[in-house]
Amino acid sequence: MPCDHKFAHDLYLEKIDFQPTTLIIGTFNPAWENLGNVAEWFYGRTRNNYFWEVLPRIYGEHSLRLALPCEWKTFCKTHRIALTDLIDSIEDADPTNPDHIDYLKNYRDDLLAKHFKEFRFVKLPDLVGQHPTITQVYLTRSISGPYWRRLWQPFDDYCKKHEIKAKTLLTPSGGARFQISKDEDISLGDFIFQQWQAKWHSI
Repeated sequence: MPCDHKFAHDLYLEKIDFQPTTLIIGTFNPAWENLGNVAEWFYGRTRNNYFWEVLPRIYGEHSLRLALPCEWKTFCKTHRIALTDLIDSIEDADPTNPDHIDYLKNYRDDLLAKHFKEFRFVKLPDLVGQHPTITQVYLTRSISGPYWRRLWQPFDDYCKKHEIKAKTLLTPSGGARFQISKDEDISLGDFIFQQWQAKWHSI
């Protein structure tokens, strides 16, 4: 039984009632109930994810890290931001395999790339083609590893061809703390904010 995306019905932006200008792309949010996935929407595991703190601050607003999903969606509509992920489903995931459960419940991209081989990916060119108002795209992870680089590069090339600005951002997860130098006295939220602000388009 494949592991589908928890918010599969939102991946292709069919439910939004506005024309987005910015698309933010994550990786995957697993739907299996035995993973203890508490996320109620994209980037919703806020105990260890700073997305809803950092993104509002980019727009001069207060953190929404403790807000409800309806407030996140309102923020996105106000600023014409759409959210999706790279992966729609992991086809060779087995809910009876304890190892597969462990790989998925760790929410680590490197484990997905290492231990699974069959994916259904979101058709990003189709998605962007259906929303020609999108002029900038951000991926919330690095493409330092060969797997993610191979996955991202064709879409990056597509964006260049269609004059869409595409950039990668520092992960908003707790893993970003490893990027902070030992002599730097800064909170993780502030660090991620600074990194994002340096790459964000003019507002």
